[in-house]
Amino acid sequence: MAGVEGRVALVTGAGSASGIGFACAKVLKAQGAKVAISSTTSRIHDRRAELGVEGTSATPADLTRQEDVDRLIAETEAALGPIDILVNNAGMVQTGHDTESRSLADTPDADWAFGLDINLTSVFRMTRAVLPGMTARGYGRIVQMSSVTGPVVGIPTSAIYASAKAGILGMTRALAIDVGGKGVTVNCVGPGWIQTGSSSAAEITAGRYTPLGRPGRPEEVAHAVLFLAAEEASYMTGQLVVVDGGNTIQEYKVAL
Repeated sequence: MAGVEGRVALVTGAGSASGIGFACAKVLKAQGAKVAISSTTSRIHDRRAELGVEGTSATPADLTRQEDVDRLIAETEAALGPIDILVNNAGMVQTGHDTESRSLADTPDADWAFGLDINLTSVFRMTRAVLPGMTARGYGRIVQMSSVTGPVVGIPTSAIYASAKAGILGMTRALAIDVGGKGVTVNCVGPGWIQTGSSSAAEITAGRYTPLGRPGRPEEVAHAVLFLAAEEASYMTGQLVVVDGGNTIQEYKVAL
């Protein structure tokens, strides 16, 4: 299997050592990809040191700023070559910017705009930036980190996040049709309860009520990303691959 060997992969939102983004970067690197990683802070350089500097690059970038997106693409391609794989993992929260969960009726315009910017518009900007090169070369794999929240289920006081994640799936499906004849596939991964360093006690408890009886691990999401990023996933596009331990297939979510 060709997999991702020798391909250049860019993973955003990879700053946390225990997060899904860095897990994706590690899996891609282990399978022979050249890997660029990004986050909003300089801790991304620590993650690169953990990956190993050979065949990698790291760039701090705020993806709500178009100039940072342009710089990230330019620095990645200067260091590693044209981007074959984009994993749009950045979103949910941004270091140094706290937002409060509220009902939709109590949501200020500023919170709505910021939430869509970091979760949806940043994905649009990054995807738009890599598309010309991918379509010109006739090859590309774009993997968007959506969620089960929004496309499949809802959570109280999470209307902004759910709207953005559902928007990612809608954008993915439309784009998959646009570029399907140009050698580029576009897919989503929808994680459920995944235990990371930022998981709350309530989220970890919720994971214990899945059919598998535990929250997921970041690397379990990363392996789904790896498949969608591989050359062999050439006939999958416009899809949402749910990685949630079966949580969304069950009606009872309590101990029986």
